[in-house]
Amino acid sequence: MIVKVINKSGNPLPAYASALAAGLDVRADNAEPIVLPPLGRALVPTGLFLEIPAGYEVQVRPRSGLAAKRGVTVLNAPGTIDADYRGEVCVILVNLGTEPFVVERGERIAQLILARHEVIEWQEADVLAESGRGAGGFGSTGVK
Repeated sequence: MIVKVINKSGNPLPAYASALAAGLDVRADNAEPIVLPPLGRALVPTGLFLEIPAGYEVQVRPRSGLAAKRGVTVLNAPGTIDADYRGEVCVILVNLGTEPFVVERGERIAQLILARHEVIEWQEADVLAESGRGAGGFGSTGVK
């Protein structure tokens, strides 16, 4: 799938880290280092502007290495970039770790995944079909 991109960052375009990877690693494009204290968050620019085809979104997801090793993740994961958005792609990072984390320019901060989506057409109803779960909420399926 072709996605048009303007890259104002000077960083390489997002790329797959391996042949079978689903997500493309995206890099920070901050002029100065961003210090994320424990529980701190920041909107990190990427310098990328996308033209996503209709019927698709780009999801912004955490990098597992940053999450596991440093406690840094994407706050609104997965974030959604809609097909009609033309502004700069930014990533909301949060530091859930115990030590400050410094975001340097060019650092891989998140993954981007192109995903197809459907458009909902609502059909109002008075009753819904029965299911085995019914109205059971969190934990009702036996998962503890």
